[in-house]
Amino acid sequence: MNLASNLERWATQRPSHPAVVFEGRRTSYAELDAAASRLAHALRAHGVAAGERVALFLPNVPEYLVVWYAAQKIGAITVSINAIFRAAEVEFLVNDSGSRVVFTVGELAQFVPRERCPCLEHVVICEGEVPAGAAPLAVWSAGGDAQLAGIDCAADAPASLLYSSGTTGFPKGVTLTQSNVATNIATAARCSGYRCDDRLAAFLPLFHVYGQNYIMNAAVFAGATLVLFRRFVPDQVLEAIGRERITMFFGVPTIFIALLSMDLSKYDLSSIRYEMSAAATMPEEISRRWTERFGRRVYEGYGLTECSPFACYNDLVEHRFGSVGRAVEGFELAIFDEAERELPRGQWGEIVIRGPGVMKGYWNRPEDTAQALRGGWLHSGDVGRMDDDGYVFIVDRVKDMINLSGFKVWPAEVEQYLYKLPQVQEVAVYGLPHPEKGEQVVAAVVPKPGQTITGDEVIAWCRAHIAAYKVPARVDIVSELPKSPTGKILKRVLRDQGTGS
Repeated sequence: MNLASNLERWATQRPSHPAVVFEGRRTSYAELDAAASRLAHALRAHGVAAGERVALFLPNVPEYLVVWYAAQKIGAITVSINAIFRAAEVEFLVNDSGSRVVFTVGELAQFVPRERCPCLEHVVICEGEVPAGAAPLAVWSAGGDAQLAGIDCAADAPASLLYSSGTTGFPKGVTLTQSNVATNIATAARCSGYRCDDRLAAFLPLFHVYGQNYIMNAAVFAGATLVLFRRFVPDQVLEAIGRERITMFFGVPTIFIALLSMDLSKYDLSSIRYEMSAAATMPEEISRRWTERFGRRVYEGYGLTECSPFACYNDLVEHRFGSVGRAVEGFELAIFDEAERELPRGQWGEIVIRGPGVMKGYWNRPEDTAQALRGGWLHSGDVGRMDDDGYVFIVDRVKDMINLSGFKVWPAEVEQYLYKLPQVQEVAVYGLPHPEKGEQVVAAVVPKPGQTITGDEVIAWCRAHIAAYKVPARVDIVSELPKSPTGKILKRVLRDQGTGS
């Protein structure tokens, strides 16, 4: 099997049908497949073989699809890097994955530290100015044959690595196989009812599993059209809905919240037939307000990067407000207690998952893999309950994880970077409620004896070294952190103090 077969099928059956619409440019299925084939030949010519890693450090541009499917054609493994990462983060992911090639754009090339990535042989620029030592995509692909059928891969062969942070700090490479992705995107397309004539608004980042699999790859599976945006800019997206006759709209809760506060009467939204929210739990009140205003419910899904990501859907038969739905085809969900025993319906516990989308494991991390997949279940770390009909309700998240506008921020990772500051003695990063973003990142910093540092200095250092969404919105300089008798920092106390409880 090969995931590129979906692209190849539509390039043959509907060659002129648009695969991607982007900033006035239309790329047909035949053109997309030809570009991916030429690049696949180029990858081989530069020594990239099946099983080797190809990194995509790209924003939402059509070349994302070209690179992703080119790598799949030759059996290489795509490595998705968040386009707002900076040098330290890119260095870690490139080295951890062993990527030989990084595809990026001119404005991001400065954050690819080639000298600190011994495995990295090529940097290819897909858009913008080409720095010294890099090559433009057009030159790399020049002269390649416009046809190349994807090689036959084993069902359990790794197809992509998407990095997911964990409580231990630095990200872990979630290894998704050919079968993981193939089954998940087929289920996504069936549940959301994708059709060839659908046009999907794709402004969510393609480097994220929701944008990459549920939207991008499922659209190609169905032969639909992606109307691609670099990011969510409300006026641009809303105007394009009428102009491009977009039929399907995918967002996260904060986007739906923002839209509900806008005057939408000046936009032609009549082509929209379907909305979906994922990546964070939709507040029940927001879902109800949307349905009352537009006469359509917002469909919701639940899953993790570790399950490709789609495991739960609300719902093909009966929608229930406040729920993320029921397990989709082939999946099972259960609620476990701390002793890993299944709890009766209605009781709170950890959500565990098994099914065809569950990852092969974490890249080169057998102990972390065994811990996450113990007992044959993927342990989500999310707390929820299940009703008598199998509907799942998210009650809480992993204790320390911060959910900021759908982005997961793991305090331990931010803390690791803050400890690089020479003036820092101790640090605790935690989340506090935010009226628009859900949560915000807060840091409490204890300076080393005899050293001084301000909150503004800490924030400025973070902005220079890590992605913007991880940067603390507030930094408190404190003389000490609350601790248990065993020395464990009590973030619960910090949160209570921060909220005035």
